[in-house]
Order: sequence, then C-alpha cells, then structure tokens
Amino acid sequence: MILGYQDFTYNVKDIKKAVKFYKELGFTIESEDQFFASLRLGNCVLGLHWTEGREIPKTARNSHGQECGGTLSLKSDDVSEDRKIIEILGGKILGEDDAPWAHMLVFEDLDGNVLKLMNPKF
Repeated sequence: MILGYQDFTYNVKDIKKAVKFYKELGFTIESEDQFFASLRLGNCVLGLHWTEGREIPKTARNSHGQECGGTLSLKSDDVSEDRKIIEILGGKILGEDDAPWAHMLVFEDLDGNVLKLMNPKF
C-alpha cells in the first residue's frame, strides 16, 4: 500500500558541496552520510544521492523547467532576492517570468538539476 510522499531525490557529483548549496537556500539536514543526505524545507523533503563523482547527465530543459522528468518547485516570497542568493551560490539561471499568476524563476543547482521558484499571486 502506498502511504504517502517520502522525498524528491536528485543525484549529485559532490555531496558535501550539494548539501552546503541547499543549506544556504534554507534547507535543514534531517540525515546525512557519505552517500545520501535528506534535507527539509517546510513540508518538502529533498534527497541528495552521491554519484561517487560521476557527472550528472543533462536532460532537455528550458526557461520553464525540465522538458522530461520532473522539476521541483519551491515557494518564494521574494523571487528577486532569492535569485541573488542562487547566483552567489553558483546556481545557473535558466529563465524568469513575472506572469499574471506567479513570479517564477527556473534555475540549475551545482550539478545541473533543475528547480523552480514560485511566488504565487493568488
């Protein structure tokens, strides 16, 4: 029986750098070892799985997020300020849109994993 949501997991080349990146974005560590880290932000649990140094393959993406697979969307109350933090930490901005329904920012983490920030307007 499926009981509910466990986590959303990204593969990462350097787990120590990845954990530091997500901690700076506001995530807190729930558990961590040399192969896997579990981090929490609100009701979101993010898993980081170490690839033992192997590169993360790129998937098709654009300014709206992944073109295949999923994109983790995080809620923001100030996308412009959060963009500055992401850029300082080394994240790559893929696109930004201030649409009638939300201000959105799509970015890559240090390993090229795609995330989206959203500040809903409803």
